[in-house]
Amino acid sequence: MASAQLEVAIQAARRAGNMINRESLNLNAIEVQEKAPFDFVSRVDTTSQDIIKGIIGHYFPKDLIIAEEDGARFAADAKSAWIIDPLDGTTNFLHGFPHYAVSIAYAVGGRVMAAVVYDPAKNELFTAERSRGAFLNNRRIRVSGRTDFSHALIGTGFPFRRNDDYAGFLPKLERVARSAAGLRRAGSAALDLAYVACGRLDGYWEKGLSCWDIAAGALLVLEAGGLVTDLEGEEKYLETGGICSGTPKIFSSLLFKVSDAGPAL
Repeated sequence: MASAQLEVAIQAARRAGNMINRESLNLNAIEVQEKAPFDFVSRVDTTSQDIIKGIIGHYFPKDLIIAEEDGARFAADAKSAWIIDPLDGTTNFLHGFPHYAVSIAYAVGGRVMAAVVYDPAKNELFTAERSRGAFLNNRRIRVSGRTDFSHALIGTGFPFRRNDDYAGFLPKLERVARSAAGLRRAGSAALDLAYVACGRLDGYWEKGLSCWDIAAGALLVLEAGGLVTDLEGEEKYLETGGICSGTPKIFSSLLFKVSDAGPAL
């Protein structure tokens, strides 16, 4: 039986997703602002966030809510906290590219206990609770059984902000691209992690993320039998914003290639 927190997260994600689907029918009417160069926010993001916060606040009024459009920071010492990305993949959404999601995680003392990643365009609901497994539309999911890195499909996110470390990223990109069967940059960290959890990707890494981008997706991967660390092999990805994930057999090779201590070409 699902916890009350997971049930509320599912309700909030679906309600927000229904609104996102309605708005996707008339993208030209959506107001857009640029928070920073190449980093966009629309009224769909803020409306989705308001829906989610309203539902969570109704059931759990004393809990902390860390949400993207509020600019809040991860609080590892919070007794009960919700970590929300109301629309992960805003640029995709605004272009009608159907790869975006609502991401909601519930954490206790900085440890994520329940997670929902909802893709409204495909009506795919990814859920997980700690020690209870990961699911896609109520069916159990597992990471892929792929063991050979040369056969692996790997996801990532490219630097896109003006001050991002392009020079540091490109050698890692080349190391992976030269070794893997394929490389994908789809534009939603939450969904990329969900895809690792269900075996559509064999691994995923990225740097410069925020806790709301990855909190829910990371638990999905862990509960689906995968491994998740930051880019130094530690468990501080919610604090550092760097993440590496993958199947048990692919993970170590990926981390070796993308960590700052990785090999020279």
